[in-house]
Amino acid sequence: MGNPNSLSPTNTATPLTSSLLNVQPHTPAQKRALSYANTIKSLFDEVLSRKLPADRILANYFREHKKHGSKDRKIIRESLFSLFRWWGWLKQQHASQPTAFFAHLSACALLEAHPWQDIANAWHELSQSDRDYQQAQSLNVDDLKGKLALIQQLFPATTCKAEDLLPDWFWQVCPLEPAKQNRLIAAMSSRPPIWGRAQGISSQTAAAQLQALGIDATAGHYFDDAINLGSKSMNLNEIDLYKTGKIEIQDLASQVIGQICAPEPHALWWDTCSGAGGKTLQLRALMLAHAVANSRPASGHIIASDIRSNALEELLKRAQRAQCDGISIARWTSDALPVPTDHFDGVLVDAPCSCTGTWRRNPDMRWLDDIQAVSSKAALQLDILSRSSRAVKLGGQLVYATCSLSPIENEDVVRAFLAQHREFALEPVRHPFTGEETDMLTIWPFEANSDGMFVAKMYRSR
Repeated sequence: MGNPNSLSPTNTATPLTSSLLNVQPHTPAQKRALSYANTIKSLFDEVLSRKLPADRILANYFREHKKHGSKDRKIIRESLFSLFRWWGWLKQQHASQPTAFFAHLSACALLEAHPWQDIANAWHELSQSDRDYQQAQSLNVDDLKGKLALIQQLFPATTCKAEDLLPDWFWQVCPLEPAKQNRLIAAMSSRPPIWGRAQGISSQTAAAQLQALGIDATAGHYFDDAINLGSKSMNLNEIDLYKTGKIEIQDLASQVIGQICAPEPHALWWDTCSGAGGKTLQLRALMLAHAVANSRPASGHIIASDIRSNALEELLKRAQRAQCDGISIARWTSDALPVPTDHFDGVLVDAPCSCTGTWRRNPDMRWLDDIQAVSSKAALQLDILSRSSRAVKLGGQLVYATCSLSPIENEDVVRAFLAQHREFALEPVRHPFTGEETDMLTIWPFEANSDGMFVAKMYRSR
């Protein structure tokens, strides 16, 4: 389920100050760079002041300001997210200086090798830095060590560490051994690819059709239906495979959950916190694929529930687009179960969580949240898991998942549940990327270039 606010509508337009950065440009490139910088700073400040997701603020802005072409939109979007990605280092610089924001923008362009180097060089000029931009541009920034060296050259008065790229409180709720910590920081400082699933079509066929459209798609990543769509932005509504439901966008780590559930074609499942239905659709697609592979009818059914009616409406639209039957909805309207007890072969609880596993895609959230984003949810998660478990029939499965990386929301919740519900026991699962068998599984972003995810599978023995 993740963050329940991610689908909340907002009609608030982004106000822009005409001259947030009061400097005098001297060249056409500086004039353009100043215009971009003013827009990006307004958006950046609004995200921090309103504590709303950057992607939502950005979507509102582009909806209200249709004058921007695709290049403008890309410069604004990528620069904004880069600022948040590297904010752990940049915030240590002399932000009180009027020209500091230009230095931050030019540093981001160098750290991520953005193609608009003319604009980045103009930002560097406007920053009035005495650093040699061409020399900085020649540094190798292919890894985190090289990026740190670049920052130290651009801002020699401060000392930065790799762990600064994640907030201090994160390490309190997600303690890691040094080797794994370094790999996590490197992953969190890079952009993940767009992952998708093929539905009713082979991933190889889907990838070939997408490649013909100039999309860097490749198939065969860990799961038969998984597709890597590369990192370039795309308009999904212009892609026939998406419009006809033949592909769904779903991160690879999220796809692990459905694979762990492994629903039988005849099974009855309940997705208790379905959101807009990514995992509901995956469960049904797996049922159908299993049925075809074994020449059996897909007589199973999935009931999807959520507290948000708009999310369930979106789920039904997606199911209709994919021509996917066997799905119905039952909205949560009170603490009472919206479905029968002792009834389901499988129950999936994708619980609301801090979403720390998705920080690669949402780098702003690491600076908008605080430690309470993790520490405050365990009681709710345990309550949802406990209530939902009543719907599992004898011999049925109960799967608990979050997109959090913290044991507080993951292993601790499962252990507390098992201590209170002796009728359930853990069922070992196999890590799809390493082959390791484990009682509870955390997917780390560095293992397969994905988001982070947690899953535990239990069965009802009595």
